[in-house]
Amino acid sequence: MLDVTLRNKAKSLLLPSKRGNVPPFMVMDVMAAAARIEAQGGHVVHMEVGQPAAPAPKTAIAAARAALDLGRLDYTSALGIPSLRQRISRHYFEAHAQEIDPERIVVTTGSSGAFVLAFLSMFEAGDRVAVTVPGYPPYRHILTALGCEPVLIETTAETRHALTGDMLLAAHAKTPLKGVLVASPANPTGTMMTREAMSGLIAAADSAGIRFISDEIYHGLDYAFPATTAAALSPDVLVINSFSKYFCMTGWRVGWMVVPQPLIRAVETLQQNLAISVPTLSQIAAQAAFEGGAEMDILKHGYQDNRRVLIEGLPKAGLDQFLPADGAFYLYADVSKFTADSFDFARRMLEEAHVAATPGLDFDPLHGRSFIRFSYAGSTPDTIEGVTRITKWLSAARP
Repeated sequence: MLDVTLRNKAKSLLLPSKRGNVPPFMVMDVMAAAARIEAQGGHVVHMEVGQPAAPAPKTAIAAARAALDLGRLDYTSALGIPSLRQRISRHYFEAHAQEIDPERIVVTTGSSGAFVLAFLSMFEAGDRVAVTVPGYPPYRHILTALGCEPVLIETTAETRHALTGDMLLAAHAKTPLKGVLVASPANPTGTMMTREAMSGLIAAADSAGIRFISDEIYHGLDYAFPATTAAALSPDVLVINSFSKYFCMTGWRVGWMVVPQPLIRAVETLQQNLAISVPTLSQIAAQAAFEGGAEMDILKHGYQDNRRVLIEGLPKAGLDQFLPADGAFYLYADVSKFTADSFDFARRMLEEAHVAATPGLDFDPLHGRSFIRFSYAGSTPDTIEGVTRITKWLSAARP
């Protein structure tokens, strides 16, 4: 009897906390399922994950090799290597004609680490933070894990699936908000906000005392018009960016934040305790990556070709309804004429056509069953092959 009691007690001790009980990031599960097919000899066209097929810039790799030859990699400042922070500051002047004090720049472990630092430094447990749907799922999941309440604001075609000041203030009027997070270009939609739209949204947030976070991880990957950084519109916004997407450095896990002056010390002490510092090798490579812009722009032209392949090819397969693909490397397609369950649609497309894509439920718990996200971050031949397979698969499925 005592053994049974002890075993039951041990089981209760091993249950996850409520904060740890967050939904999975579904795209990672799709990747795992695709890997199992490939382990059995199948060839999967990967359109599920937002990961460039190309490697990091040659300049970044060369800098990393040189650093490894020196043999010793120490901790850096919690805020990042000073020369990297200065180079990021210079990037804002080159790309946006905007002067940013390097002291406001914090190097992070990818954008994911930046979200944790941002949420912890800006919000208390229980604070309500607005995010749009469809939107990047870890926004909601990280907020929940940290004890905050994500407030979902549904976007529509009328606003090109971008948040407006009126929508934000309407949600705030129902129950007060402490913060809002927006992305432009956005994941999964690819939607971008014009400078005027971004400025109006920031002004609305400021008028209501709502703290503003801008996710700019897909900057540099803009096709419809140049992306605007929120850092150019207000010193009080917190901007998050990363080397993962434009610079093809997903596995290096290095990003940055532009932090309002009053929050710098809080972010620094949090970083000291949570991570000590970002991996030194990644920081060295990231600084050198800025000198590989010409190489990255060639890749951007490849994404534009892939975007064209999807926009022209998917309607011929019957997927003729999708959201504006202004930037990033995603196309968010309506599959409701084929299914009422995008998760099952994605599963069958992977198993039967060997094309991996992400069900919309990952991005939108309200209407995601009607959508699939296709990533066009891979090669153009793979993108063409993916569209060919989808077309054959959907044609065979029709009566």
